[in-house]
Amino acid sequence: MAAHPTLPSPVSTSLLLLLLLLLSCCSELCAAATVSYDHRAVVIDGKRRVLISGSIHYPRSTPEMWPDLIQKSKDGGLDVIETYVFWNLHEPVQGQYDFGGRKDLVTFIKTVAAAGLYVHLRIGPYVCAEWNYGGFPVWLHFIPHIKFRIDNDPFKTEMQKFTTKIVDMMKKEMLFASQGGPIILSQIENEYGNVEKYYGPTAKSYIDWAASMATSLNVSVPWVMCQQDNAPDPIINTCNGFYCDNFKPNSDKKPKMWTENWSGWFLSFGGGVPYRPVEDLAFAVARFFQRGGTFQNYYMYHGGTNFGRTSGGPFIATSYDYDAPIDEYGLLRQPKWGHLRDLHKVIKQCEDALVATDPTYTSLGKNLEAHVYKTASGRCAAFLANIDDHSDATVTFNGKPYHLPAWSVSILPDCQNVAFNTAKINSQTTVLEMKYTKTYDQAADESTDSSEISESEWKFFTEPIGSINTTFTNVGLLEQINTTADSSDYLWYSISIDVKGNEPFLFNGTQTTLHVDSLGHVLHVFVNGKLSASTQGSNADASFKLENVITLASGQNRIDLLSATVGLKNYGQFFDLVGAGITGVILKNHNATRDLSSSQWTYQIGLKGENLALHDNTQNSTWMTLPSLPKNQPLIWYMTYFDAPMHDDPVAIDFTGMGKGEAWVNGHSIGRYWPTYTAPPSGCVKSCDYRGQFSGSKCVKNCGQPSQSVYHVPRSLIQQGERNRLVLFEEVGGDPTRVSFALRMAGSLCAHVSQSHPPPVDAVNTAQRKDAELHLECPHSDHVISSVKFASFGTPHGTCGSYSHGNCSSTTALAILQKACIGVRSCDVKVSTEVFGDPCRDVVKSLAVEASCS
Repeated sequence: MAAHPTLPSPVSTSLLLLLLLLLSCCSELCAAATVSYDHRAVVIDGKRRVLISGSIHYPRSTPEMWPDLIQKSKDGGLDVIETYVFWNLHEPVQGQYDFGGRKDLVTFIKTVAAAGLYVHLRIGPYVCAEWNYGGFPVWLHFIPHIKFRIDNDPFKTEMQKFTTKIVDMMKKEMLFASQGGPIILSQIENEYGNVEKYYGPTAKSYIDWAASMATSLNVSVPWVMCQQDNAPDPIINTCNGFYCDNFKPNSDKKPKMWTENWSGWFLSFGGGVPYRPVEDLAFAVARFFQRGGTFQNYYMYHGGTNFGRTSGGPFIATSYDYDAPIDEYGLLRQPKWGHLRDLHKVIKQCEDALVATDPTYTSLGKNLEAHVYKTASGRCAAFLANIDDHSDATVTFNGKPYHLPAWSVSILPDCQNVAFNTAKINSQTTVLEMKYTKTYDQAADESTDSSEISESEWKFFTEPIGSINTTFTNVGLLEQINTTADSSDYLWYSISIDVKGNEPFLFNGTQTTLHVDSLGHVLHVFVNGKLSASTQGSNADASFKLENVITLASGQNRIDLLSATVGLKNYGQFFDLVGAGITGVILKNHNATRDLSSSQWTYQIGLKGENLALHDNTQNSTWMTLPSLPKNQPLIWYMTYFDAPMHDDPVAIDFTGMGKGEAWVNGHSIGRYWPTYTAPPSGCVKSCDYRGQFSGSKCVKNCGQPSQSVYHVPRSLIQQGERNRLVLFEEVGGDPTRVSFALRMAGSLCAHVSQSHPPPVDAVNTAQRKDAELHLECPHSDHVISSVKFASFGTPHGTCGSYSHGNCSSTTALAILQKACIGVRSCDVKVSTEVFGDPCRDVVKSLAVEASCS
């Protein structure tokens, strides 16, 4: 093996940063604080606060990523980090707890505190969150006489036990604000109001009990219930949704709080990739503060990854990127992160006025509104809104004209000058792309220019077909989740059929139809040891029916049905009772029908490879090698070794060429892969109009493409300077030699800023209004701008990567940008005729630039 170049380890660097952060706790958070609320805001040490929050779920990233994610959140203007607590993660077996690694809730909260931020701890313990079984441990389902989320003693006993466990942990570590810690809010239950009507008369008594139980734990910070209009005092009821400006709490003694502002939407296997334009997200936030809100949380600020079998749904993808301001890999999503950062700065400039009083509303015309906050001391802040989804408008406010683009809010921290408009983006766009890369071994091998792993480096193990190992029999078809208790995705249903010569069933080469009914989620049919058919449900409907023409021979015939789950349901009334697996099997032809549903079946829970722990098994006797690697065959485990990919950028594996399965790196599951499940060919838009009400299906990309082909591998799972093990279990057939490594990297930097845009946020309060500015900055601290690919001042149009000159364009723009920007990490250029001249008089001009870094 060739010697590896010496690189600093990003993992060790992150751990050192974490230790330094924990040792340098911000003085504001180390002192005990009192937290209460009134009708305007959360009150900390007697002071009303405007609080901007973002969700980061600790198990959807790694401890080595936490310090950087939290620092980027703080840099983005957040005050609070919000997280759920995942019951099934911490108590996978009743009475046995696990808080190690990605599950280390205490260290996560201390890391937040070390950065000087607060925490909103959403204990639930039902979380939804597109998480397996909504966060409930499956063993809960098997407690006698239990009924979830109603006034049921067995359920309440376990819920109280876990909630108390978490609260006691926090108290022991001195993490509540009253103890000098960062936790200023806690949540009990979650979105119960959305389904409460289905649970009958005991639903209200359950909610009252949950509130009483939570407050009895004496955490000395307020408790909230989201989407719970009848939350009893002193619990604060809060809002979740794409828009919450119309929301009002159930008491005039409680503040207006938004616990989930959905920054995008989740990805499902078989679906397109949803995204939410930042202009609309910023509009929703500004409208909330305009109309009296003082606490707002982005769900998600960093979405992360559904490692292992943690995704819910069913059919929730492994990526939980959520189009969040910080992407799945921990990189800034621009312009979303930067535009929201600017919004947060301006809202903070208004804080004194926002918390002092309720707003005064004035109509400025149809769909045109002004809300003004004015203090007794003369502080004034105004929000001017155009809620029309098509037409721009010019309004008169305090005797001055203001232009309002459709579906936008302008914020005037001094009631005179516009510091921010939600539809006018000053922040740069950073194009994030996958660059396929070699590992160190591949780099040393001059004979290859591929990022793929060669065939000779793979070993394999063939999974037996059917119920042969740790089996049992049962007359009739068993429901899958009750049978497996979710210990595996897989359950074999096997049966032998003796076809005699005088039977009416067809044999000796003629055909019979196999009909299978299933509650979901995936089915593979094997007839006499050969894969005959596969099918699956979808996120919208997990159930399906399969009709498959098979050939039965005279004598013994074996039918093996492999049923697979893809995450358990996590939302909806009685979601915990929704089953999976096969419910009916019928053989039929034109002569006869035989219903096998009530016959004796043989069952096997899970796979032999799982029983052998092949994901972490390196024994040579288990793994096989052949001159020709088996490819495109079902039920095969593959194993190979790789060296760490070069450089220090985030790593991904591209599973193009594989079918469906699960992958492990050094024994850690990076999740289910399924690149063959593609999105529908229609439903996407070339350019999504941010104007008008947003929904999870409004803005979708990747139609006709795999829902997810590239999968995140956190750097901390990869060993620098050592061989790393990759194990795959392939269900339906694929070619592992096509698996390749990629790095998540910044490509082009772009910005398009108009003369009509507000000046930089930090310059608004100067005595004289400044021009708008275009700002470019390389994401990496050790990179500089190396080229300016395009620059135009005048009337340019297009989007990043496809800008073009308009009817007028300054002839000096490119040279000016090259001189100002090349060779430095960041540059600022005024969008002004003083800099570029005036190529077309009496026209509002803009500056569009595309650059790159190295």
